[in-house]
Amino acid sequence: MRFAHVVPPGSALPRLVLVDGEDAVFVDELFDGAPGTLEQLIAGGDGLLDRVRDAADRGVRHPLDSARFASALLTPPVILAIGLNYAAHSSELGLKTDSTPTVFVLWPNSLAAHDSTTSWPRSLSESVDYEAELGVIIGTPAKDVDPEHALEHVWGYTVVNDITARDIQYSEAQWSRCKSFDGFTPTGPFVVTRDEVPDPQSLHIWTVLDGTTLQDATTAQMVRPVATLVSHLSRSATLLPGTLISTGSPGGAGYSRDPQVFLRDRSTVTVGIDGIGALTTHCRILD
Repeated sequence: MRFAHVVPPGSALPRLVLVDGEDAVFVDELFDGAPGTLEQLIAGGDGLLDRVRDAADRGVRHPLDSARFASALLTPPVILAIGLNYAAHSSELGLKTDSTPTVFVLWPNSLAAHDSTTSWPRSLSESVDYEAELGVIIGTPAKDVDPEHALEHVWGYTVVNDITARDIQYSEAQWSRCKSFDGFTPTGPFVVTRDEVPDPQSLHIWTVLDGTTLQDATTAQMVRPVATLVSHLSRSATLLPGTLISTGSPGGAGYSRDPQVFLRDRSTVTVGIDGIGALTTHCRILD
């Protein structure tokens, strides 16, 4: 199943929709007590998801082509990001892939929607880069899970653009701030349930910036697959339902190119994963 948050005309609040081809069904209209957000749907477990699935055919269809999206997740308990999880990306940045995953936290203010505009001051950074990433959403609490069972705790998958101010990244010992400007973590537009992605390590992942393809890879190239990451993270802390894990970016970053390629004023960047979706961000640099 495929879900999204959209903001209906005349409303300021996002609502959860079930996506059916080019149409969408408001989930909170399917039955009394139906969830209005993805977080509520996840909290309801498999039983609530089954009830939504059974009621979907009775829902009123609305065209999706005019929808204004919100972030794939609205209030995740935490956003965990993995660095240096593709060997090509580590090499092009001149950074070493460690024996254990590089983990950092993204701030919630950085969440942004598909087709939204992300802006930042020129005085703060003119070296802002793109990073296409597979986003993993936890469905049930995960603590001390083995890799063999880790994917059982995954609820679904989405697309993430881990936008990064490279000059700040290389000037500070931690990576949270350089990746957590307002709007620097676009997600979506869709979330697909785990059953739609039988193998998260066989997905085509790509980036197109202003009409030019700059990243073109597969999640099979991850240094540590999704199951290993979930298991590793669950050793030190319980992964709560709704947790978003951004699993790292493949090679092709703008920082490593000659000449370098960064997000410019009025750039449009789309990152995508086949079978999940394509996530577009418009850029503005403020003088």
